[in-house]
Amino acid sequence: MADRDYYELLGVERSATPEEIKKAYRKLALQYHPDRNPGNKEAEAKFKEISEAYEVLSDPEKRRRYDQFGHEGVRSSFGPGGFDFQRDFSHFDDLQEILGSLFGGGGGLFEEMFQSAGRRRTTRNGPQPGSDLQFEMDIDLEEALFGSKREVTLPMEEDCSRCGGTGVEPGSKVEICRRCRGNGVIVSGGGFFQIRQTCPECQGQGQTAGTVCRDCRGSGRRKTRRTLTITIPKGVFNGARLRLAGKGEPGTRGGPPGNLYIVLRVRPHPLFQWEDADLYCEVPLPLETAALGGTIEVPTPDGMAEIKIEPGTQTGRVYRLKGKGMVHSGRHARGDLLVRMVVQVPVHLTAVQRRLLRELQQQSTDAQYPALLDYRQKVDTFYQRQRELAG
Repeated sequence: MADRDYYELLGVERSATPEEIKKAYRKLALQYHPDRNPGNKEAEAKFKEISEAYEVLSDPEKRRRYDQFGHEGVRSSFGPGGFDFQRDFSHFDDLQEILGSLFGGGGGLFEEMFQSAGRRRTTRNGPQPGSDLQFEMDIDLEEALFGSKREVTLPMEEDCSRCGGTGVEPGSKVEICRRCRGNGVIVSGGGFFQIRQTCPECQGQGQTAGTVCRDCRGSGRRKTRRTLTITIPKGVFNGARLRLAGKGEPGTRGGPPGNLYIVLRVRPHPLFQWEDADLYCEVPLPLETAALGGTIEVPTPDGMAEIKIEPGTQTGRVYRLKGKGMVHSGRHARGDLLVRMVVQVPVHLTAVQRRLLRELQQQSTDAQYPALLDYRQKVDTFYQRQRELAG
């Protein structure tokens, strides 16, 4: 497939919500599905294009990679040949739900393709595990260095408290679906190319009820928000991922909850920069200290530390303090702190200071300024070359 923009294919903005993306895909899938366009290769190609787009944009991690890196960020998800019905099944349940009302509870040709690839769809009337959730959290460098505790509030779904996740009013009679006999699917055909379609009577639930729960309207789920306390360990790095087992979306019908993954992003810091476990810091150095040498104090994660400055230190000189960088979780050795000197010229001089500097200027020689000598030599070389080219 040509690298057309996925958002453009589905006709949605880049800021579209998951619900808006699903709604757009529903409309296009019904329009271009092969069962609605038998023998129409153009419609089949279009259906594959929008399916690939939905496969990426409906998955939070794939969508993040696509937004950051474009098609190259998700290329490995489909291989060199693009989207392939015979390999990619991750949004099969979504398509079954979208197409169910049109095709009598199943995806017709689409589902047959899945069955020919050997996929066996599980029924929905048993325990279902909850989804894993991922959340990005911005933290300060101090939190990465010393650890902290943070509270986060996450939107998620959980079993309806009124019906306990059954989708029916308390006391309402629940019966095994007669059409699918509780399996949630209807199987037709035989041999290797069996077609398994979601039961249109119970919508894949395997059971029917007389009265729908008034709180969740039969879905068995309700949107909620959960506040969690997150422990950020000492020594985490930018991009680190914390795994909180069982803190993801709750399962349904007694299924286990998913996991929660917290991806940490360290904010830029006004004093330090970092690369892996090393810290970098620029320190202003007074002119007289740079010229005469001396001792200065610099900040480290362990407190202020002294550095002995050599006479004649220039801007850009880097002093390395071993073992004064970051501590990374799981590592024994610490990084280093690299301190870069930036020589400062004094301002607001007194009359005495100006007189002394003029005396210094009068007594100075070019040999005392090696960088100035090098600069002048480069200038002379430039103009000499100009004269040669001019003839």
